[in-house]
Amino acid sequence: MIGQITGILVDKTPPEILIRVGGIAYEVQVPLNTLFQLPEPGKEVTLHTHFVVREDAQLLYGFFASKDKTLFRALIKVNGVGPKMALAILSGMEADEFVRTVRSNDVAALVNMPGVGKKTAERLIVEMRDRLGEWGECGEWGEDGEALGVTGTSNSPSGNVMSQEAESALLSLGYKSQQASRAIDRVLKDNPDIADSETLIRLALKSML
Repeated sequence: MIGQITGILVDKTPPEILIRVGGIAYEVQVPLNTLFQLPEPGKEVTLHTHFVVREDAQLLYGFFASKDKTLFRALIKVNGVGPKMALAILSGMEADEFVRTVRSNDVAALVNMPGVGKKTAERLIVEMRDRLGEWGECGEWGEDGEALGVTGTSNSPSGNVMSQEAESALLSLGYKSQQASRAIDRVLKDNPDIADSETLIRLALKSML
């Protein structure tokens, strides 16, 4: 089991990044809330990881905060929720926000996530509420996970490049092209001064919840 990885960030193309450790570059799938906290390529980063071995692939998932990894592992234990959906949920909501959503039985907020239907949302709330209750008792969610990497300011793409990067990120999470483009256009209309794709992605995701 690979529980943590430290290396040089080579590339970040959501939802996948490359981290070079020695002479090997590892492909790591990350949620957008982790992507937003990554440094620029060429700098060192440390991520908590979850390793999955399937018949057709070996997949590594990375998380900036340990609580995101804990939540990811709990999510994929829910019937009908795979790693892709779990990443989409973590990309659309901070861990603490997800906890509040479950505890308030907010089915509508979960249904807005790509691939989450009403039955899956209801199942998530029922199954995760029990698990979150247990974690609360042992203090799992008492404090925010400590950031382990080096944060940095991303380059500021403009115009079409910025929109294309944002749309690509939303499509990778399972949103339809029309949904993504409408959300991006709406955000840009209301916030014409946005200068980077990460802010655009974050606001577009928020507008669809």
